[in-house]
Amino acid sequence: MDMLTNRLVVIAEAGVNHNGDLSKALGMVEVAADAGADFIKFQTFKADRLATSLAIQAEYQTNNTNILETQREMLLKLELDELAHYEIIEHCSKYKIGFLSTPFDEISLDFLLSLGISLIKIPSGEITNLPYLRRIAQLGLPVILSTGMSEMSEVRDAIQVLQQGGVKHSDLTVLHCTTDYPTKMLDVNLRAMTALQREFKVKVGYSDHTMGIEVATAAVALGATVIEKHFTLDRSLPGPDHAASLEPAELKAMIYAIRNVSTALGDGFKAPRPAEVSNRAVARKSIVAACDIKSGELFSVKNITTKRPGTGISPMLWDDVIGRKASTDFKADDLIKL
Repeated sequence: MDMLTNRLVVIAEAGVNHNGDLSKALGMVEVAADAGADFIKFQTFKADRLATSLAIQAEYQTNNTNILETQREMLLKLELDELAHYEIIEHCSKYKIGFLSTPFDEISLDFLLSLGISLIKIPSGEITNLPYLRRIAQLGLPVILSTGMSEMSEVRDAIQVLQQGGVKHSDLTVLHCTTDYPTKMLDVNLRAMTALQREFKVKVGYSDHTMGIEVATAAVALGATVIEKHFTLDRSLPGPDHAASLEPAELKAMIYAIRNVSTALGDGFKAPRPAEVSNRAVARKSIVAACDIKSGELFSVKNITTKRPGTGISPMLWDDVIGRKASTDFKADDLIKL
């Protein structure tokens, strides 16, 4: 899919909600396609390249899994091997949905490139990873940059690295994001998305970790060109991200809502829509006789008024009509003619 079009792009974030199970991953492809997403996105990593043996879990991960373990121990259970990627891509092709995956290291990036991936999604945690950013910048591919946990200055630095390295301004989309699962409404700060657009003059979007669908819908109304949302086959499944993910029916409802909002935004030019034009005569008014008027009588506030339909002289010409002579007889409710 061409990321340079003006069409809203919806990314259904499978992430690690397959729990390392290929059959679940394939089922998620089918759910995302049925819901109308443009892309389904996974995560490509090896646990030993992503985290040290001492790296602890985030608080939300411990809370959501109820298991006290290191990040590496958790991640080992969530990996997808290389063969699984091939099968997922084939399934995406079958169900006519785009495949994406976030690489968490340069080896994973190279593997995804070998699969023909044509769009890079940089996760929030890598926004300060200079060698990683430089490697991506050299590819000349469209980039989506998530900005969870970031200061504006850190976003600026990352954008500078990407653009200096070769990413075209028109190929960059910056996503506002709050890295907490699930995100509380108080912590969404959706206006930060528009602040990013004003500051960097780039396409913007929103990576949503709230529980419902209303914030993603609001983001579209504020100008998001990309919406990313986690989903799961079943919110009760074990794992770090299920609790902050939509179930299949909710994903479908969200995409339906945001597509409608995107369509409803229109082109911003204020003019009657074709469906409205025929209603002008019904809803607007004309200048009509308030009582019987004899030919030659002067029009005044006592003998003319305004009533529907709007097929006669517009009331906006009221001042031009007042004081003029009637050219013929008029009965009450007749449209005034000059």
